[in-house]
Amino acid sequence: MTEISAASLEARKRIRTDQPHTARIWNYWLGGKDNYPVDQAAGDQIRELHPGIGDYALADRQFLGRAVRYLAGRCGIRQFLDIGTGLPTADNTHEVAQRVAPESRVVYVDNDPIVLAHAEALLTSTPEGSTAYLDEDLRNIDAIFEQAAQTLDFSRPVALVLLGVVIFIEDDEEAYGVVRRLMDRLPSGSYLVLSHTITRPDMPDVDAAVAFWNENGTPKLTQRTPGAVSRFFEGLELLDPGVVSCNRWRPEEAAGELPAEVAMFGGVGRKP
Repeated sequence: MTEISAASLEARKRIRTDQPHTARIWNYWLGGKDNYPVDQAAGDQIRELHPGIGDYALADRQFLGRAVRYLAGRCGIRQFLDIGTGLPTADNTHEVAQRVAPESRVVYVDNDPIVLAHAEALLTSTPEGSTAYLDEDLRNIDAIFEQAAQTLDFSRPVALVLLGVVIFIEDDEEAYGVVRRLMDRLPSGSYLVLSHTITRPDMPDVDAAVAFWNENGTPKLTQRTPGAVSRFFEGLELLDPGVVSCNRWRPEEAAGELPAEVAMFGGVGRKP
């Protein structure tokens, strides 16, 4: 823990508190405390443009929980590589997985100094399992796998979790290429869990909110259509119900009306 704590202290020096930041605004919408007045102000302005935007954060978080529970419980996955971790809140990947299977091993990856400063909160685990944190960029695939191999066994299936992270790669081909190369490094039987903000003609207020963010915040976001999000799963066996609003991916309510759609879509695919 000493090395991580030193890195955490160094990271705090790089945190900008005069500029709103995506991870902190997301944390604010989720009811967290790891944010600053500048993030709260931007979050409130975005919510004025699109009143339902806070629901996206909650839907994305609940999607993560359902997907991890399904993979750990129904599919027997015991290893998770969560890239683009974001700030820790309740029910992080390792907490959900180890609740189902205490021996689960989880590696978190993020290159955000804000997240690194809170890494200690993630570095907890059941005695039977293991949890680690890597300070790396999504694009540094060789470095990620080299370091993650200290915790994960890449000869066995792994669930790759990419929630709301490829939205930060503007170029489409680069974004698809990064996800493809990550999955290429994983063995058959591995899974991809991915979510992404969408753009659609019937949701113009989402575009307005993203435009406001890209003018005032960091890092910049790139929206994609639902069809473009589905492309990330090419070559994989897409689990039902496919790529849908995160609220509608295997909702916990098995009966009754579907929950409302949000412009955060997600899906889970299995590598043959």
